[in-house]
Amino acid sequence: MNRDTAWTLLNEFTKSESLIKHALAVEASMRGAAGRLGADPDQWALTGLLHDFDYERWPNPPDHTREGARILRERGVDEEIIGAILSHAEWNHADYPLDRPIRRALFAVDELSGFVTAVAYVRPDRLRGMTAGSVKKKMKQKSFAAAVSRQDITRGAELLDRSLDDHIGDVIASLLTIETELGLAIP
Repeated sequence: MNRDTAWTLLNEFTKSESLIKHALAVEASMRGAAGRLGADPDQWALTGLLHDFDYERWPNPPDHTREGARILRERGVDEEIIGAILSHAEWNHADYPLDRPIRRALFAVDELSGFVTAVAYVRPDRLRGMTAGSVKKKMKQKSFAAAVSRQDITRGAELLDRSLDDHIGDVIASLLTIETELGLAIP
């Protein structure tokens, strides 16, 4: 599956602007992670773009991810991508553990991409000048983006063998490459 086909599929199943922006953010973060780890950036980016494409129709576990996997298989998507998408949900870890770089990366950047985006929305300079320190400060505020698992963010850095500061910095840098698409560019 190429990027254009994946984009069409995402938009077929996802109407929420915020979910589409989240998919774009995770796509960019996965592309950045692939570059750092010497992996296929296109494959990893597609994984990020499609990781939640089924969420609007099937938001409840285990349907979320499993219904999407069924659709992706029907459309001939690479099993490596499907396995990574399944692995980003804890309810699939018995069958799809975080034992491959693409799976660890998706788990690592998913929550953090959403959290960094949320932090950017409340900053006057958005992503510009954002530091790991400013993100970590917001992580301490339990009421801010309360649904985001701080534990998953920390575990993600460990899974990638990165310091938390470096991991956050990596995601910020990746999101800066698509700040306009995310609605975070400064006019």
